[in-house]
Amino acid sequence: MGARLLFIGLQSLASSLLCAADGGAAQTETWPARPIRLIVSAAAASSIDIPARAIADKLRDRLGQPLVVDNRPQAGGIIAVEAAAKALPDGYTLLWSFNGPLANAPHLYARLSYDPQKDLAPVIMTTGQPFVLAVSPALGASSVREFITLARTSPGRYNYSSLGNGSGTHLTMELFKFETRVALVHVPYGGGPASAAALAAGEVQASFQVPALILPHVKTGKVRLLAVSTARRFALMPELPSVAEAGVPGFDSDSWNGIVAPAGTPRLIVQRLNREVNDILRLDEVKTLLAANLIRVEGGTPEHFSEVMRTTSQRWGAVIRQTGARVD
Repeated sequence: MGARLLFIGLQSLASSLLCAADGGAAQTETWPARPIRLIVSAAAASSIDIPARAIADKLRDRLGQPLVVDNRPQAGGIIAVEAAAKALPDGYTLLWSFNGPLANAPHLYARLSYDPQKDLAPVIMTTGQPFVLAVSPALGASSVREFITLARTSPGRYNYSSLGNGSGTHLTMELFKFETRVALVHVPYGGGPASAAALAAGEVQASFQVPALILPHVKTGKVRLLAVSTARRFALMPELPSVAEAGVPGFDSDSWNGIVAPAGTPRLIVQRLNREVNDILRLDEVKTLLAANLIRVEGGTPEHFSEVMRTTSQRWGAVIRQTGARVD
């Protein structure tokens, strides 16, 4: 009798699991049946928001449903990631974010309500851009080596701006300080425009900035560019040397963006999104728009993006511990 009851129980369990699987498959087949929310962990019109909206516009047509862009730049993008990590994994909430909250944040905050490796499902690495090392022309430095010499000669005399504590611009300059043994004073600002404007106004003497944000000040002669932060030259700004080739061997810092979903989002939905966004990134009009904003195209598989997130976190975790960078 006991064996029979056990058999009936196992049959019931198997039947329940089969029904659940069938229900999930049916849900995936009908997806999307309503609007999708795309949370963006940056302000509207920022260098992160521009490609997000360009791709969202194309996805609307391909998926046959509206994509509602929800900008949440607070706390360096962490608020946006928290919202996505807690959302239902049904394909109706997506997140467009960058390496700060997706890879660096766990090493900067004592407490974080999400684990990027466990609570998110990578969909695709979409775009990227280096930072550029920019200085005030009043410094008289026209190369990375000259800037290093000036900073070493007068330790603590010069200030640098960043988008804020823990931002990519902050961490990149802290790495630069560590590698070159120079002392610069950090002045965090509430975002990229304010940080760039401070350099142009002479409130600070140096900064790492995203290219499109600082170029208007370069054109007015208020800022001078010395190098790009990536290991190699940036194809969209080939005239600028890399920091590595200009005097700091091995220096490398990059900024990337990508789409993730809540962990547990059906694999078929992740694959569909990955396929559609890869196709969109190949469109000439999209490539032209991104190039005009000095943003490079990435693309690739979910597995590739997952590996990028993992290795970036490992590398910058070590840098953060090494430099002592923190969120005040």
